[in-house]
Amino acid sequence: MSLNRDKFGFDAPVRLGHPIRSGLPDGQSTGPEIGDRLPDFELPNASGANIAFHADRGTAKAAVLFYRSAVW
Repeated sequence: MSLNRDKFGFDAPVRLGHPIRSGLPDGQSTGPEIGDRLPDFELPNASGANIAFHADRGTAKAAVLFYRSAVW
């Protein structure tokens, strides 16, 4: 299997230029900006209990990381 590296350093077995590897159109929002308040959301923790982002962290600061793979 050969990998194809794009200008961002992502390697994938899909050739460059394939629609699955296309980027977002210019001006497309990619999510909240640094420092923006996130909407409240709930996700399960490792034990399966739901955690509410704002309510359960109290006054503690948090970092939320969003990532995507080179090929979805």
